[in-house]
Amino acid sequence: MSKLQEKIEFYKEKMKEIEPNFDAELLEKITRGLGPSIYNKDSEIVSCTQPNELERVRNNFLKMKLGLDKSDEELDQAIQEVCKKMGESNKNKYRALFYYFLVKKFGKESVYA
Repeated sequence: MSKLQEKIEFYKEKMKEIEPNFDAELLEKITRGLGPSIYNKDSEIVSCTQPNELERVRNNFLKMKLGLDKSDEELDQAIQEVCKKMGESNKNKYRALFYYFLVKKFGKESVYA
């Protein structure tokens, strides 16, 4: 099994803990889209306690990648919802899962079609 496939399987197992009925194909596409960042412990995780990290998620992922033109407040609220959904005490908020929830929230699955 390739390192990428190992990561995909790992993320699927983690996703089952949060949301058992998830779209495995979409999660796989998001994971592939993250490229080498999934192999670096620092870039693999989203830190909900670091404002600059959340700003990057908003600007680089939600606005640029997904093409959302909503207000910063609305996008920040969505990010906070995902932080809560993944568990405030959970220190391992994997970026692939985090982005999956944002894609689903905004109905932007077509970006990964």
